[in-house]
Amino acid sequence: MSDVSKVILRAPAEQVHAAELARLAEGDNGPRPEGWRLSPRAVRSFILGDDKRDVRRKFYGDDALIDRCIVTLMSNRGLLLVGEPGTAKSMLSELLSAAISGHSTCTIQGTAGTTEDQIKYSWNYALLLAEGPSPRALVRGPMYEAMSAGVLCRFEEITRVQPEIQDGLISLLSDKVLHVPELTGDDAVIFAARGFNVLATANLRDRGVHEMSSALKRRFNFETVRPIADRKLETQLVREQTEALLQQARVDVDLRPDVIDLLVTAFHDLRHGATSEGIVVEKPTAVMSAAEAVAVGYAACLDAHYFGDGSVGGEHVARQLIGTVLKDNPDDGSKLRHYFDVVVKQRAQRHEPWKRMLDARRELER
Repeated sequence: MSDVSKVILRAPAEQVHAAELARLAEGDNGPRPEGWRLSPRAVRSFILGDDKRDVRRKFYGDDALIDRCIVTLMSNRGLLLVGEPGTAKSMLSELLSAAISGHSTCTIQGTAGTTEDQIKYSWNYALLLAEGPSPRALVRGPMYEAMSAGVLCRFEEITRVQPEIQDGLISLLSDKVLHVPELTGDDAVIFAARGFNVLATANLRDRGVHEMSSALKRRFNFETVRPIADRKLETQLVREQTEALLQQARVDVDLRPDVIDLLVTAFHDLRHGATSEGIVVEKPTAVMSAAEAVAVGYAACLDAHYFGDGSVGGEHVARQLIGTVLKDNPDDGSKLRHYFDVVVKQRAQRHEPWKRMLDARRELER
């Protein structure tokens, strides 16, 4: 393999926003919980923006939700962010961890196959056989690392984990202690350092999730992250995140405001089942979130850059929208055809991007 610099496809939030975090820390004179890198006010500014310190807004939604999340993470309860797919739960979890703990990579990705040793600790079996249970043979899991260092442990998609594995968190959240019965003396008990907490996410309505026990629920404060209701904010979010992805990919295209408006409007129509003109449309099974809109916008830009002349139009959005809507349920094709025939066709008479979008309808018949 040639000796070339490794290019990181996606850097963690603490690296992407390192300059902003440094500016906030430099001027941060507010009271700070023990173990936190920034004060609660500075954490709020990092996520919601601060024009005076040249810190841009990163979360678009309910500002009061951010205050409640920060207060919960200062308390003795964990925080569980609940919401539909694509409502930026994971992004918010990453931002909170980056601002509070200084890094966001102490993470457990919940799946049906997640085991307790992947969460807490396991063993280097070669060392275990050679010298028996010892701190040197111990392989620390994310929860062990978080408790030792006094940082947040992110637990993504916690409800995808089997209930008996989930319940292993009850004693950690209640007693803030992790027992390692294979070891002796001080090494057998890990007491959580100040700053430790658990920040979990869950999509309670998706397929393949498990109900949490009442005992575990009591150890968390639940906060629901809802889809963006304000069209203006959603448009700003989609534009900024799409442009950030294009910059990272070093792709230069002509992405006009009217094309962004078309993208956000189409997602809004299909998400709510009605248009601003009062036309009722059937909602597809697929998730029509702002995150999906960003993915469609980015893919449309790549399509225009590599297969077109670099000017993004309605036809590029249409091609990517079709793939997004049809990926969950083939029956959604009839709903999307109806949307094109009734809504897109009407708007195509007045707006050029919608006309170009209508021209791509034929791809629905393939």
